[in-house]
Amino acid sequence: MSNSKLLAVLCGLTFSAMALASDEAGLAAVRDLGRLNGQALACGQKDAAAWLRVLMLNHAPKTRAYGEAYEEGTQETFLAHGKGAPCPAAAELAAKVDAITQRLKNVLPVAGQVPAGHNAGESVPNAVVPRYLLQDPNGRAVTNEDFLGRFQLIAFGYTSCPDVCPTTMLEMQEVLKALGERAAQLQPIFITVDPERDSAQVLREYTSAFDPRILGLRGSEALTRRAAAEFRVRYEKVRDPAAPPGSYTVDHSAGMILIGLDGRVEVRFAYATPARQVAERIEALMREGGPRQQPRRQ
Repeated sequence: MSNSKLLAVLCGLTFSAMALASDEAGLAAVRDLGRLNGQALACGQKDAAAWLRVLMLNHAPKTRAYGEAYEEGTQETFLAHGKGAPCPAAAELAAKVDAITQRLKNVLPVAGQVPAGHNAGESVPNAVVPRYLLQDPNGRAVTNEDFLGRFQLIAFGYTSCPDVCPTTMLEMQEVLKALGERAAQLQPIFITVDPERDSAQVLREYTSAFDPRILGLRGSEALTRRAAAEFRVRYEKVRDPAAPPGSYTVDHSAGMILIGLDGRVEVRFAYATPARQVAERIEALMREGGPRQQPRRQ
């Protein structure tokens, strides 16, 4: 190998190592940001949690890896924060957030830049067909086969979710707007992981408030668990022993899942992926998909 080629190889390896180190540092910083978010949520500091979410959206890459890092950090601290545990003062929290934000800026100089090897939506190779049997707000049975020949954009959540679910629903709303006439080729779906409290009427009112085209689905606890498992979505009730009966939150996986014309998972979009990027990815797949069949159920 010539000296010039050797130098090029060494430079390439050095660049890759630097990119990997930057990516790992960025993920660590986002995970720490999520830990502060979990603490803020556990302490009932809703304004601080909203502020942290804005920082996450403004400074972290919109990728599945970064979204999961933030979610993992949030869950870790939220679940570990016991009743009576100390909560940080506003000044203390602000100082911690500023320090982590500066870390993000140092490793990712361009706000929201995507490191090499990451995509806003990650394709799922050799994906299986997630199967589900649920009910719409009218009590009609709905299965995965009802939408063969049509794309599905699916999110799991619950109607009393304080922050993640409303954000995801607004993103779904924006995706539908961005798709324009092509939105007719897509069925947006919201599956509740809290069927105990999300009645058919509650679910209908919730989805309609964002867009009447979004279909809310619910099922028994067993069928909900099965559907979540099929999509590899995790959820768990979080109860405060001192809270009254029926008072709880639900810790759950975030993001949206795109199902293709054949019923297979095409893309998993990280939580807070910009709606325009989601719409562009869906449009690209629609152009590749060829003729569409009519959906079996409206």
